[in-house]
Amino acid sequence: MTRKQLVEQIQQKKSYLCVGLDTDVTKIPKHLQSHPDAVFEFNKAIIDATKDLCIGYKINTAFYEAMGFKGWEAMEKTVNHIPAEHFTIADAKRGDIGNTSTQYARAFFETMNFDAVTVAPYMGEDSVRPFLEFENKWAIVLGLTSNKGAADFEMQPLGSDEHLFEKVIRTVSQWGNENNLMFVAGATQASELENIRSIIPNHFLLVPGVGFQGGNLEEVSKYGMNKDCGLLVNASRAIIYAGEKENFAEEARAIAEQYQVEMASYLQ
Repeated sequence: MTRKQLVEQIQQKKSYLCVGLDTDVTKIPKHLQSHPDAVFEFNKAIIDATKDLCIGYKINTAFYEAMGFKGWEAMEKTVNHIPAEHFTIADAKRGDIGNTSTQYARAFFETMNFDAVTVAPYMGEDSVRPFLEFENKWAIVLGLTSNKGAADFEMQPLGSDEHLFEKVIRTVSQWGNENNLMFVAGATQASELENIRSIIPNHFLLVPGVGFQGGNLEEVSKYGMNKDCGLLVNASRAIIYAGEKENFAEEARAIAEQYQVEMASYLQ
């Protein structure tokens, strides 16, 4: 998907919501747990109920990889069920030496046909660049994450007047451009979004952490939005586990609609 297409979806739907399909078979409604294809059936219902309210879906691959072959199959079926106009993210956090990263990129961009994959930049440019060499595909590089462990490395001050996460974002932004490179910026770090925007004013940010992790959508929008919106705000558990009974998809839609309505007010 191109940047132009992504921006058009945001404008048409008045939404920058990304629904996270972090599907744990032990947490889905009990009436589905015995289904031979439980994860896909659950995902299909969530997608069908929310597709007009969001502009993308993020699949955390760990939840599928843990299931072995059946999980990979469910993930592929899920991606194929998502409408073509939606932005699809493989939240796989890959990153390795160049030839290995090339194979990771092929797996998610060619075999699975995702639009984007999350990438860890610790090993440097040669571990990220293979993800930037696919036409109309995106690398979403970890910048400032929403977990407590971000303080261990990302928030550490360097000898200059910057932190490690700022150095990473500033450096990685030179490897690609605003048409193939995004950054993860956690919603629980909303106070830093304005600072991040001073480094990368035009790039899109993938913002997890809204919902159960306590991120504030109003603050994220205030400090993170740019002229094209520039935000993909992800909500996972707050949406997909909104209901525990047979009407779970309706409950999920209701929460997604709350996000969309609030987002529409910030886009005006």
